[in-house]
Amino acid sequence: MALTPEQVAHVASLAKLQLAPGEAELYGAQLSAILDAAALLDEVDVSGVEPARESAHLPPLRPDVERPSLSPGQALGNAPAKVGTAFSVPKILE
Repeated sequence: MALTPEQVAHVASLAKLQLAPGEAELYGAQLSAILDAAALLDEVDVSGVEPARESAHLPPLRPDVERPSLSPGQALGNAPAKVGTAFSVPKILE
């Protein structure tokens, strides 16, 4: 599946990337190769395969038991800035 330069530019804008003039062709070819490889999975016959219910059969790392949590004062004790009983973080989007 060959991507058009417009599609590559659209994907780059979604990822908040600015591409140099030569990068659009390079990344377009790489993305097309990835999509072609993923398209091969459509050709696999999975008609007799049971759906997976769990991806991993691992035991839990620790027992899931209720225990007391930190008080707001303890949780915010080392916070550089706070507002009431919450952390204050700098604004990153305009």
